[in-house]
Amino acid sequence: MIPRYSRPDMVAIWEPKTKFRIWYEIEAHACDAMADIGVIPRENAEAVWSANDAEFDVARIDEIEAVTKHDVIAFLTHMAEHIGSDEARFVHQGMTSSDVLDTCLNVQLTRAADILIADMKALLAALKRRALEHKDALRVGRSHGIHAEPTTMGLTFARFYAEMDRNLTRLLTARDEIATGAISGAVGTFANIDPRVEEHVCAKLGLNPEPISTQVIPRDRHAAFFATLGVIASSVENVAIEIRHMQRTEVLEGAEFFSMGQKGSSAMPHKKNPVLTENLTGLARLVRMSVIPAMENVALWHERDISHSSVERMIGPDATITLDFALARLTGVVEKMLIFPDNMLDNMNKFPGLVMSQRVLLALTQAGVSREDAYSMVQRNALKVWEHRTDFKEELLADAEVCAALSPAEIEEKFDMGYHTKHVDTIFARVFGND
Repeated sequence: MIPRYSRPDMVAIWEPKTKFRIWYEIEAHACDAMADIGVIPRENAEAVWSANDAEFDVARIDEIEAVTKHDVIAFLTHMAEHIGSDEARFVHQGMTSSDVLDTCLNVQLTRAADILIADMKALLAALKRRALEHKDALRVGRSHGIHAEPTTMGLTFARFYAEMDRNLTRLLTARDEIATGAISGAVGTFANIDPRVEEHVCAKLGLNPEPISTQVIPRDRHAAFFATLGVIASSVENVAIEIRHMQRTEVLEGAEFFSMGQKGSSAMPHKKNPVLTENLTGLARLVRMSVIPAMENVALWHERDISHSSVERMIGPDATITLDFALARLTGVVEKMLIFPDNMLDNMNKFPGLVMSQRVLLALTQAGVSREDAYSMVQRNALKVWEHRTDFKEELLADAEVCAALSPAEIEEKFDMGYHTKHVDTIFARVFGND
């Protein structure tokens, strides 16, 4: 990803020097394990670790690869330059390139997942704080973009919290599923390397041995991982879209923080645009873009081909770096977001009383009116409010047929806003527990 949408800790995971460091540790731990079981001399394993403090020269590895046309061989050649060709003769013994490449990729993905997990927890904390802050702040709920019934701003934040909490569970599962390694040799049969080597290497790298690999780790694991990132990105967009709608001039119930000196338009000085959440909508598309290629990587020829390789070199860094940035940006938006309670009430009363139509409908049916007649009675009065901006309650009180079924006091009672918030605490307890 370009620096504009990148954060340094996640970028560092995907830098060549990090990758080569992981490759080195895989090879060194494998040599340790082979020495432990008597396959190679102990002094050769120790010689490999003598390069532990060495800085691998990325440019030199690239130079070698330009000749060998093979990245792992280029790296192994460079290792031998550090520790000596005789001392390095047992490095990579019985292993195949995918043992290094796949195990390294999964180390990188688990490290990336750890950063994303921390991002998710920070976002959850911000959503929870804003939900509690505005738990009882009334705003109109909308379906199809049209006024429906009252809800609260706290419930809006709470539902986003619940969604992101589910995503955190998915991400933890995806991290666990991707945290496997394979040091099983050509076509995965361990013919030339002892399974104990794989167990040792995986333990040192914080991975689990892949139960059965071919020459590669099965790509259904990676498909599930990137699919999870795609779902999280869609949830980021879900929050972003709501904030963008809130900030519309005609709504203005909430808005991104507008900092001192910030400009909204090169042409119109009055503009305050929701640029951060619009950006998040775009970034979500980029993360989701990785999902289909990851799924298509599952089907490889026989025990291995490399059709997945070019895909993963791109989507691994791009999807994780982008989502890391997006989660951090969304957290900042939520933390600083401006809320306008007066506008929320003004919007709800734009068509006075209309949001109570269902209460009146139900009251009429409970008073003995058929549902069809009750619906007709309520709707004809509601349409007057739509067309003439009159007061719904006053229209009902002037309707003889309605008043024949309901007393003025019964009609009045149906306009109590507290009716719609009486179970907010119950919902909050379901979402946040006893907190």
